[in-house]
Amino acid sequence: MKYIIPLKLKKGDEIRVVAPSRSLSLVTEVNIKLAKENLEKQGYKITFSKNCRESDMFMSSSIKSRVEDIHQAFKDKKVKAILTAIGGFNSNELLPYLDYKLIKNNPKILCGYSDITALGNAITAKTGLITYSGLHFSTWAMEKGFEYNLEYFNKCLIEDKKYMIKSSELWSDDTWYKDQENRKFEKNDEYIIINKGEAEGTIFGGNLCTLNLLQGTEFMPNISNSILFIEDDYMAGSFFGVEFNRNLQSLIHQPNFAKVKGIVIGRFQKKAEMTIDKLKFIIQTKKELKSIPIIANVDFGHSNPLVTFPIGGKVKISTLKGKAIIEILTH
Repeated sequence: MKYIIPLKLKKGDEIRVVAPSRSLSLVTEVNIKLAKENLEKQGYKITFSKNCRESDMFMSSSIKSRVEDIHQAFKDKKVKAILTAIGGFNSNELLPYLDYKLIKNNPKILCGYSDITALGNAITAKTGLITYSGLHFSTWAMEKGFEYNLEYFNKCLIEDKKYMIKSSELWSDDTWYKDQENRKFEKNDEYIIINKGEAEGTIFGGNLCTLNLLQGTEFMPNISNSILFIEDDYMAGSFFGVEFNRNLQSLIHQPNFAKVKGIVIGRFQKKAEMTIDKLKFIIQTKKELKSIPIIANVDFGHSNPLVTFPIGGKVKISTLKGKAIIEILTH
């Protein structure tokens, strides 16, 4: 497939906020104001989709409303990028109803993470449009510890040259959106090399359990010659290790997994209780993973900070010299 790279952002561009998963109404008015102001400080004009605050018993909105907002954002010539409001659980409901021809004919940036994994990977699989795993609109409300987020948002969505993904100096796993003053930051460990090697390929992935929702459907990307970026949140609690193990195994069962070139694993939250020894054990039980490079503890997932990376873009990874290197080649 030939991939389409949308135009990069520039000052003065209009960014549309949509809510393909949970409603924007879940975000406090204070944080909506902060996020809007922080984006405006970067020189962007922020607009909101018609139905983004609609909310039902699942704190989401109707399929019709969400699809309408996505279509309108892609159709509107003034809109240059689309940011998702927040994550959730149900963006895969939208996939059969989207007009993929409309999206392909109006290519533009779509950025979000977590549940947006289903939406982004499906759009890339169906249209060839590169989408982006990265900051929600709501993430822009963060007042402290945002510098790394901004740096890699800009590297991926404003600049058009290759860039290295370097490990952040500090990280946090706190509920910053509830208390912006009393943040807890700690020193970040370097990337962890699970398997040695070097590979280049197309990026697919994001949230692992959400990506797996696409299995067996027309919306699942062809993962041949790919580097998979995967992470998961702690919702399984003390069973996280078991859940991650079986979700990874399910991905391994996919057609063309034998052609996967490497895996990059996002940082785990503390409540997941996923130690490196446990992760290594899981990976060592799977013969399909023994010959490909695997890097862990990378800055994406459900902690902070978050790197922005392209779904459908190209990446090169290497662990041959005892140091993990991740270089985004096209985005």
